[in-house]
Amino acid sequence: MNSINNADQKILDELETTAQQLVKAKTAISDVIFGQDKVIDLALTAILGGGHALLVGAPGLAKTKLAITLGTVLGLSDKRIQFTPDLMPADILGAEILDESDDGKRAFRFVPGPVFCQLLMADEINRASPRTQSALLQAMQEHHITVGGVRHDLPEPFHVLATQNPIEQEGTYPLPEAQLDRFLFEIDIAFPDLESERRMLFATTGTTEKSASTILTRNELMAAQKLVRLIPVGEKVTDAILKLVRLARPGGDASEFINNNITWGPGPRASQALMLGVRAKALLEGRLSPSVDDVLELANPALRHRMALSFAARADGHTIDSVIDHLKSQIG
Repeated sequence: MNSINNADQKILDELETTAQQLVKAKTAISDVIFGQDKVIDLALTAILGGGHALLVGAPGLAKTKLAITLGTVLGLSDKRIQFTPDLMPADILGAEILDESDDGKRAFRFVPGPVFCQLLMADEINRASPRTQSALLQAMQEHHITVGGVRHDLPEPFHVLATQNPIEQEGTYPLPEAQLDRFLFEIDIAFPDLESERRMLFATTGTTEKSASTILTRNELMAAQKLVRLIPVGEKVTDAILKLVRLARPGGDASEFINNNITWGPGPRASQALMLGVRAKALLEGRLSPSVDDVLELANPALRHRMALSFAARADGHTIDSVIDHLKSQIG
């Protein structure tokens, strides 16, 4: 019995220490990214949950800077790919080239692409063709790629932060549903409030600009990610997750409102995203277990890219977020 108590105490101590580190990490990011506290929380929650995030926002809202800052603060090696219509899968994954040795022997050698990093910044991901977008699918889900029939493992941990501009749609390709489902969260980025924009204005136009510092190491981040999966989840929270996701699917348990306004709903990955998300959110806030309120807070980023409105819903002025808010009102 004492050994169990000692083990529990060790986990509690680790939770407390990790929560303190995460507070420092969040502060370090907030010192560089102004007025986006909720976005920073969601991005950190996604990474702590071991997942990827899709950042959606107008130009100039520090989406790229957020990804670079996260890499620095969390001690991850990061690379950036600017997605363009002429980008090819090999430009992301890498390719085999034919080498010739001094004695005349020829052999193929694999040259790794930018995907071989710990934090990949996929800038304007919807500007590349579906063929190139799909090159990331295996990497995002399985953390390895296959080139020429040979498997190549990616570094650990591996996270993708992709950006998308919701305003300019000319020359873009919608992301395939299968790829959207690989993102733990879709994080919508709004304009900062007045005071935050005022601070940003002076902080970024002077002679010096503050840069982020490293707070966590790669090993500390991976330990925190393992700790997230040890956080207990109560039955009420589990039931809320399942009810929310299942009610969002047309047919079955769905209401007439959902059947009329949603053409396809979230799959099991949405439940997994919410389960990992609420655990990571609890750790980020220094709590020992998540609550139903956490489920409701993460419902929109976890579900909005996993649902599609019907034509009738668009005609009636509904949005994905308004439909999710309707679903949240049914969770007690």
